[in-house]
Amino acid sequence: MAVRTTPKFKSMNVTDIIGTAAKVPSFSSFEERLHPFITEIATSIETCKCETVHGRNLVLTVPGKRQGCIALSAHLDKINHFGESYPSELPFEQTDTKLIGQLDNTAGIGIVMALLQKAPSQNWPTLMVLLSEMEESTGLKKHPHLLRNGGKGLNSGLGAERLSNRMLEKNNIPDAVITVDTSPLFKGDSGCALYSKHWEFTKTSPSEEEIRLTEKLVGQFKEIDPDLLQANNTNDYLTYGKVLNQNAQKAVPSVAIEPAIFPYHTLNEEVYIADIHRIMNTLQTFLNRWKPEGASPIE
Repeated sequence: MAVRTTPKFKSMNVTDIIGTAAKVPSFSSFEERLHPFITEIATSIETCKCETVHGRNLVLTVPGKRQGCIALSAHLDKINHFGESYPSELPFEQTDTKLIGQLDNTAGIGIVMALLQKAPSQNWPTLMVLLSEMEESTGLKKHPHLLRNGGKGLNSGLGAERLSNRMLEKNNIPDAVITVDTSPLFKGDSGCALYSKHWEFTKTSPSEEEIRLTEKLVGQFKEIDPDLLQANNTNDYLTYGKVLNQNAQKAVPSVAIEPAIFPYHTLNEEVYIADIHRIMNTLQTFLNRWKPEGASPIE
């Protein structure tokens, strides 16, 4: 009698990851609904270690072949635009040029998970992926009754706070945190944005070293893609920058790099496929080139 075996999980491309994640109703405070899909990808990567933090946040780590550690972050939660009677599978569509669905922030999830799949075969530093709960504030403001426990004990940025504190507890501090989210600044046009200077929103006082390392990181991205729109906006990158730099023993630059999204915070959000690949290529080039300060040019 033939023995049936479970098919080996096949590596997924970035748009397929986004599409699968976009269909899951992982609304704010119910982010664990995405965990089975994320962990299926993570466990298919032989060297990947997976940790759950406070039940709804994930840390995925693939050891690098070079010195240093870069963290990529994305948030797991979606805004619930469907109310109490939401479908078990949310709508998603792919055209020749766009993805259409709940893409804030499944676009970011797809990008960081696609890069995590590539990491074992690349000459990169250690790659840490931070996947957070409760980035969105809309549910708390507009319909807290749809959140777990009526929103009690929750706040926007909670996941990034918990992940930052976990890294501090374990003294496992990356050399930089790069958040991948979606940007509303392009008003329907294609484009990619680069946010930095979290202190403009967090009202903290950055050290000279944090400013220097942030400017260096921005310069590296602009060298790869000079057309990135330098701007600023709110998302988890603020929390990572604030918490880590107030408590770590070293300065940790925190920036965000984001493809355009439109309409924003609504049903049927649209993201250009070309922008997804542009962010992917920029981050891959960055990881190929990056080395910690003081490392030899050739490792």
